[in-house]
Amino acid sequence: MSLAVAILALAFLVLVHEAGHFFTARATGMRPRKFYLGFPPALAKVRRKGIEYGIGAIPLGGYVKIPGMHRPAPSDVDVHLGRAAQESREVAEVGERLKAVLAEGDMDRAATELPELHAAVEQAELTPLARKSAERGLTDIDDGLGADAYWRQRTTRKVLVILAGPATNYLVAIVLFTIVLMQGTHQIGVRLAAAGDGTATTRLAQVMEDSPAAAAGLRPGDRIVAVDGTRVGAAGLLDHIQRSDGRELTLTVQRDGQPVTIEVAAREVEGRSVWDATGRAVEISGVVGRSVLGFFPNLVRGEDRDEVSSVVGITDASAQAFDRGAQDFLFIVGLISLSLAYLNLLPLLPLDGGHIAFSIVEGVRRRAIGREVYERVSIIGIALVLFLFMIGLTNDVGRISS
Repeated sequence: MSLAVAILALAFLVLVHEAGHFFTARATGMRPRKFYLGFPPALAKVRRKGIEYGIGAIPLGGYVKIPGMHRPAPSDVDVHLGRAAQESREVAEVGERLKAVLAEGDMDRAATELPELHAAVEQAELTPLARKSAERGLTDIDDGLGADAYWRQRTTRKVLVILAGPATNYLVAIVLFTIVLMQGTHQIGVRLAAAGDGTATTRLAQVMEDSPAAAAGLRPGDRIVAVDGTRVGAAGLLDHIQRSDGRELTLTVQRDGQPVTIEVAAREVEGRSVWDATGRAVEISGVVGRSVLGFFPNLVRGEDRDEVSSVVGITDASAQAFDRGAQDFLFIVGLISLSLAYLNLLPLLPLDGGHIAFSIVEGVRRRAIGREVYERVSIIGIALVLFLFMIGLTNDVGRISS
């Protein structure tokens, strides 16, 4: 049950990311051609006002097709109509004329040439595979030549559409953090010390004055090793305290190398107001953002490699948080949403940050960058993403198996 909920939560975060692109594209006049729950191929689909809505066979996240992400190029004709050109002389001749016009960069003239290629494909005797590829290619070129094509838009509109995905994930994280912070909890009045890598430990860095911990005799430097006879880490300790509902807990503490038993009852703390909780949520997002910015330089230096996780580890952590309770689960989902937002803003293709960077460069140059350049640069980004995925998967398999 918890694993299924974790998978659905991750799918939801990807879906709202794509929804951000979709609705912003519609609002700015770039009418998306497709919006899917899951990824194609389609299990079911329906067309409304020129947009194809569907449920994909791959049940993770969502998919949005924005028209004309790249300026049409002669290579588009070769890729999509190459097989049809081999089977039909007329398709080949008309296709060559269109390629010549696209090479000149005269997109308005190319739009007038395209109907002839449509007619040639329709009348030609083609194999099913050649016809399907040609029709799909003609649709893509049509979209790329349309007035609502992405590459034709002003820089501000393009950046806004791409930025909307990470921005939606950011807002989802703030909402989830706010909900968690508005809930009441139980505390004993201590602050946990951090390890060298920044993770919390069970050693007490501070004991608040007039707190249950101070009244029970806990001291800075104490290390809590067990609660009610069960060994715990930092997460387990906090979980026991929050779930205690004011019941007295028996803590086993290591003090100066000796075990000490201390009885303490957590005190209920009221949740924050909506404004206070929202402000704190924004602060948390800033802390996470600084961590993400510092992560990649550390990785280059060979540090923090063991902190990388793949979708396997993320799902496993979400499932464990769900088992601990709604507050932990919502907080973890918020962290994942925030990570999706920040990581997508890295200036690498095919990530959103790469598209934003290229859109700005195109705005400065006052002309579109060809698809070939996008594809070459994307190879670097894809290689980095796959590299991080393999590191994360190796870490996750090691953690789960142990």
